[in-house]
Amino acid sequence: MLVLCPYPEGVAAGQRLKYEPYIDDWRADGWEVEVAPFMDARLWQAAWEPGRLPDKVLGTLRGYGRRLASLLRLGRHDLAYVFMWATPIGPPIFERIVRRQVPRLIYDLEDNLLIGQGLPRAADPNALARLVKGAAKPSYLVRAADHVITSSAPLAAHVQALRGDGAATYITASVDTDRFRPAQRPDGDILTIGWTGTFSSRIYLDMLREVFRELARRIPYRLRVIGNFDYSLPGVDLEVVRWSAEREVDDMQAIDIGVYPLPDDPWVAGKSGLKAIQYMAFGLPVVASRAGFTPEIVADGETGILVSTPEEWLCALERLLRDPGLRQRLGHAGRRRAVERFSRDAVRGQYRAVINSVVGNQRA
Repeated sequence: MLVLCPYPEGVAAGQRLKYEPYIDDWRADGWEVEVAPFMDARLWQAAWEPGRLPDKVLGTLRGYGRRLASLLRLGRHDLAYVFMWATPIGPPIFERIVRRQVPRLIYDLEDNLLIGQGLPRAADPNALARLVKGAAKPSYLVRAADHVITSSAPLAAHVQALRGDGAATYITASVDTDRFRPAQRPDGDILTIGWTGTFSSRIYLDMLREVFRELARRIPYRLRVIGNFDYSLPGVDLEVVRWSAEREVDDMQAIDIGVYPLPDDPWVAGKSGLKAIQYMAFGLPVVASRAGFTPEIVADGETGILVSTPEEWLCALERLLRDPGLRQRLGHAGRRRAVERFSRDAVRGQYRAVINSVVGNQRA
C-alpha cells in the first residue's frame, strides 16, 4: 500500500488524528505500507508562515522531486491511499497517473475541498497555502477512486450523490483516549478557556475577540491559545503556547473550558469537529458554534453548549466560569462520549472495513 499525503507524519492534526494511527494496524493485517509525504520538515515549518518565499519554492520543488520518485514505484503497489491530493498545484495530472498505475485507490477527503476554501487572503498568507485549496484535484479523485472516506456525514452523503454508487464512508476523526485524558486541576488556579489550532484556522478564533474582551470585563479568566502562530488580544489575560507533540497533553490538560467557533457556511459542513472531540476526550466542557456537523459531535446541554450569536457565546462562557458543577457534568459526559464514539478502539474497524471492501482478500 502506498500512502500519498501532504504532510510529514505526526505533525498535522488532519493526518495524525485521522488515518495515521491505524497504519500499524494495516501492517499487522499483512500490508507493506509506504508513506510518502509531499512536504518535508523544512517545508512544513515554512509553509504556514508569512513570507519565507525562497524556502517555500525550494521546499515545493523538493516535494515534486519526491513525488516523481514515488511515481516510479507505483507498479509495485496493490493499493494507493491518497489523503487530500498527490501534489498541491495545478490540474490532477499526478492523481491521474496514480489512478492508472495502481489497481485500487482509496481517497480520504478532508474538509469540503470540493468547493475550495474561500478564506480571506489574510487567513492564507502564502501562495502555497492558497493553491492547495482548489477544487480540481478533489473533484477528480472523488469520482475516480474506488472508495472515498470523508470527514463528516453530510460530506459523505454529497459524495455518494456525486458518484452514484454509494462508495463513500464517513469515518470520524479519533483520539487516543488512553493518552488524551482528564487531569485534576489545582484548586485556586484561575480558570482557563482554551483553543487549539493552526494559522489557517486563526480566522475562526478571531470571531471571538470581542466576546473575550467583554467576558474579561465581567469575570477574571485566562485565555490559552495553542497553535503555530503568535497572537495578541489586549484587555485579555492571554497565554500563547506553541504546539508540540511532546507537550500536547500537558498543554491541553491546563484548560478548563474548550471553545470551537465556526461560521455557518458550506466549507464548514465538511469539518470533522476535531477540536470538539479533543476537548471532550480531556473531559472539558465545550462551547461550540451551532454550525456544520458540530451538533452531531457535541450534544447540546449534555456534553457542551451550542451557540449562534456573540451574546450566546458570552452567556455560555460566563455561565461555565461561574458554575463548577456544570463544568464537571458536561466534562464527564463529554469524556464518556469521546471514549464510546471517537476513540481509536471505536474507529479502527471502520478503516479495515473500507480497505476490505476495496481489495477483498485478493492482492496482486
